[in-house]
Amino acid sequence: MSLLRNFATVGGATLSSRVLGFVRDVLIAAVLGTGAVADAYFVAFRFPNLFRRLFAEGAFNSAFIPLFARALEGEGRRAARKFAEEALSGLVLVLLLVIAVAEIAMPVLMYVLAPGFIADAGKFDLAVLLTRIAFPYLLFVSVLALLSGVLNGLRRFAAAAFAPTLLNVVLIAALVAIEAAGLDASPDAGFWLCWAVLVGGIAQLVMVIIALKRTGFRLGFRRPRMTPGMRRLVELGIPGVISGGITQINILVGTMIASLQAGAVSYLYYADRIYQLPLGVVGIAIGVVLLPELARRLKAGDIEAAERQQNRSLEFAMVLTLPAAIALMVIAGPVIQVLFERGAFTAEDTRASAAALAGFGLGLPAFVLIKVFSPGFFAREDTRTPMYFAAAGVAVNIAGSLALFPFFGHVGIAVATSLAGWVNAGLLFATLRQRGQWRSDAALRRRLPRILLASAIMGSLVYGLAVLVAPMFAAGSAFSGQVLALAGIIVAGMAAFFAIAQAIGGTDLAVIRDALRRG
Repeated sequence: MSLLRNFATVGGATLSSRVLGFVRDVLIAAVLGTGAVADAYFVAFRFPNLFRRLFAEGAFNSAFIPLFARALEGEGRRAARKFAEEALSGLVLVLLLVIAVAEIAMPVLMYVLAPGFIADAGKFDLAVLLTRIAFPYLLFVSVLALLSGVLNGLRRFAAAAFAPTLLNVVLIAALVAIEAAGLDASPDAGFWLCWAVLVGGIAQLVMVIIALKRTGFRLGFRRPRMTPGMRRLVELGIPGVISGGITQINILVGTMIASLQAGAVSYLYYADRIYQLPLGVVGIAIGVVLLPELARRLKAGDIEAAERQQNRSLEFAMVLTLPAAIALMVIAGPVIQVLFERGAFTAEDTRASAAALAGFGLGLPAFVLIKVFSPGFFAREDTRTPMYFAAAGVAVNIAGSLALFPFFGHVGIAVATSLAGWVNAGLLFATLRQRGQWRSDAALRRRLPRILLASAIMGSLVYGLAVLVAPMFAAGSAFSGQVLALAGIIVAGMAAFFAIAQAIGGTDLAVIRDALRRG
């Protein structure tokens, strides 16, 4: 059960990062709220953060890891090191050029990224300045992604998974300093936060460099050249980045459209932060671990083991994702209220953000399924097919957002994003099945309907409990009471789901417990 142990390692690290991320976002909500400075900062952070998620959370590594693993398994550490150094040198050169062009052309890019800001010259100019400060973060986080890919290829997952916690630690420190200095909701607060993003990026990179040195696998720079290995990396990498980053591309499209509504960028940001918790803990953990393992199995010709890994990954993903998605839709209001409603974040902000969270919750299982199905293509060095499906998803997202936004505002954007995720996941699964590269085993066919049934029963219970304790979330009620009520609902829901799933054969808790103990 080494696959499950590695899921637990990466998922646990991601969970720690997400918990600190919640602390960060609670402070941001209190300090910035949903005003003009908040909108400008979120756009400034969204731009480099888009690339962070494209690279650091699997898209770049979807091309790099199979090639690195093939060199490592077939030609040895020397050849793998040479390939990694060529990739590192080429990546740094490209990034420096991209950053230089972006810094110069930032006003033009802002017209594309946030066209709704044009009507407010102050917000537009602030967003341009903040994005110029934060954008070089792309260099540090992209190099971090490549080095993380090397560590993952060497089956060292912990350091790369824990590195993002450092960014949150730095941002939390900056937010505490902003509050102490009395700079709440001021442009200076945005500047402080953007400089903190850069410092956090450097801290993450240093952590992974140290971890890589401890493996004895040291990397240096070479003169960038278009070698056969680099040519293959580029050939796979461009569609891999597009297909692996579909969720983030859809969110970027949503940000562009949301900029037309005051406060909508902030509403979507806070909702996105909540549903990213299960997506990060489950989906990213599976994507990071499954790809190198699947590539290694296919390289060795062990098709049966590869299929078993895919089935167990899907089963594990649905056990954790389906109940989480239903819970996010049912108790979106209390979750947003407890986490964010204080300081500059009002009750109206809670209602608007909760509606967006429910919309995103509809697509959470699809976003995780994309992480499960994509490695089946990437491990076979097929990044083009997922790219085409990603493009279809983007088209659905744009069309859906434009159609729904006039009637439902920012909530329509969230729903369109979820719809795009389901289209993408469905196309990936259907193609794997058609090619004979995915065969559901008896255990998966037996357990999956039971997992869905247990999730539905849990959702009914959670809804009933939410109605029962609704007075505890009324205006003016004690915060401690709200926390206890929400915690009680969540704990009861989790206990009910796992008890029901175990009773009806949806999962085997003993197998999971034993695997985690061995980890």
